[in-house]
Amino acid sequence: MPKDESDDGPESEQPVEDDLGLFRRSMQDTRPMQAKLTAPAPQRAVPRARFRAADERQVLRESLESGIDDAESQSDQALRFHRPSVGRRTMRKLTRGNFSVQGEIDLHGMTVSEASIALRDFINESCLRGHSCVRIVHGKGLGSGRGGPVLKGKVDLWLRRWEQVLAFVSARRVDGGTGAVYVLLDISH
Repeated sequence: MPKDESDDGPESEQPVEDDLGLFRRSMQDTRPMQAKLTAPAPQRAVPRARFRAADERQVLRESLESGIDDAESQSDQALRFHRPSVGRRTMRKLTRGNFSVQGEIDLHGMTVSEASIALRDFINESCLRGHSCVRIVHGKGLGSGRGGPVLKGKVDLWLRRWEQVLAFVSARRVDGGTGAVYVLLDISH
């Protein structure tokens, strides 16, 4: 009788491995990993400034006291001011550095009170000597920290208040850029 294929033969004598057994044998030389369980990050509270309302009131009070020009002067932008009697052509010439600078003062390293006195004396002395254009180096405030330039804003404010000052603009880059100003003086005062 012919042999039936369903008969047990030498091929069917080997046991059929199930998947789990095969997996265990394949993994016998491995080590389990250390599981690091981390808790989900806690929800952070939204930060709120404690003195926000007081700060906003203070800023409003200061802006009303000193005017809009003072607030603008605190930025790192170029300074520019002129009285109504100073024309466009004169301002263009001043901006280009085309006036002969007849005197200079450097306020670096001075306190605000020292700079105020030194600058006032310098302006008065320059007018007495007949200097119509001077340069003031106030610095860019690089050493002032997070508060930004202190003297720059003060110089801007002071010069606007003094009658002898007709106009001023930030200097050309070769003369100090936004760290200095050219100043036109009214020598008739």
